[in-house]
Amino acid sequence: MAEVLDTAQVQAALAGLTDWSGDSTAIVRTVTFATFPDAIAVVTRVAMAAEERDHHPDIDIRWRTLTLRCSTHSAGGTTQRDIELARRIDEIIAAQV
Repeated sequence: MAEVLDTAQVQAALAGLTDWSGDSTAIVRTVTFATFPDAIAVVTRVAMAAEERDHHPDIDIRWRTLTLRCSTHSAGGTTQRDIELARRIDEIIAAQV
């Protein structure tokens, strides 16, 4: 099972990510796109990346705004798997904007 990162480890990892915040329970990023179809295109690409990793974020869609929340439910908090998924999500978002 993946090990939950402590708050200091999460903060250090977040320094290498774009616009993420969080702690040992979860990490979160909110981003607004130019159009609703742009937002949905990102959701689709994130879904595919999540399936490849068998690790799925919580995604909240509000028109053009997405909030992505990563937490390893089976471990009870933020793990390295979440950091890696967040890094991939950052790449997907950067390619869309």
